[in-house]
Amino acid sequence: MFVLHESEKLQILYESLEKNIPESLKVYGTIFNIRNKNPFNMEVLVDAWPDYQMVITRPRREEMLDDLDHYTNTYHIFTKAPDNLEEVLACPQVINWEQTFQIQGCQESVDQAIRKVAASKSVQVDYINTMLFTLETLVKRKTSSDDKMELVKVDEDNKEKDFPVIFLDASHAGLINEQWDFGKNERSLKYIERCLQNFPGFGVLDPEGKPVSWIVMEQSCELRMGYTVPKYRSQGNMWQIGYRLVKYLYQKKVPFYLHVAGDKEKVQQKVRSFGFKISACGWHQWKCTPTKYC
Repeated sequence: MFVLHESEKLQILYESLEKNIPESLKVYGTIFNIRNKNPFNMEVLVDAWPDYQMVITRPRREEMLDDLDHYTNTYHIFTKAPDNLEEVLACPQVINWEQTFQIQGCQESVDQAIRKVAASKSVQVDYINTMLFTLETLVKRKTSSDDKMELVKVDEDNKEKDFPVIFLDASHAGLINEQWDFGKNERSLKYIERCLQNFPGFGVLDPEGKPVSWIVMEQSCELRMGYTVPKYRSQGNMWQIGYRLVKYLYQKKVPFYLHVAGDKEKVQQKVRSFGFKISACGWHQWKCTPTKYC
């Protein structure tokens, strides 16, 4: 594997990965942000060029200084040849198995290789599989902005008009961290702050000016951390956020998608009602922790 630096090659790779959506989404979204200021200081590895079979995105080495920060130490993988992945993953120049880290992707086929290499290196794997939701025509940007907005059916007359929708900033990170199932710690707080400093986050404010509902985008263009305070649920707040966020992303031509846990049926219904479809490939995360840190 080698690092792909040239902007022209990254553009070619980005366009090529579009053909493999949704399986390539985590890598595809990350490369979008790498090509747009690269705020998380990521890099792209390929096994060959131009006839690549494997793409991995990861932070540059100078970013991964905290061996326990799996939020920063995150790798995204897409492969056309899962049978060859084991050899690549085992290479210390590709993945630092001495750290705690995450691998995220939209291909269950990479699971066996990750587990085999982890076992050989005495690394514990905690695996999460959830439902991946996409608006396929939106992600691939095949229609005009006006046509895309017609796909999202929103009855604006039924929305609460008293609660304003705002852009979130880093000052809201603590509140978001408290409610994020994957967070609730100091490292996740720093990660959320960084996301809010670099990517769009929308929230609805209550009469006292405190966010009661929100969605934040992360470094792979995934919409995450969605939450509504129980008192304000079923009031159309998430619809307000979703409509304005999607409109904003259309205008900026930013790809987007999200995942929902299999046991959150009400959330799944709301996401479907907004026009999202379940992708068969699913959303996958492997948190890898060396036994010395367990």
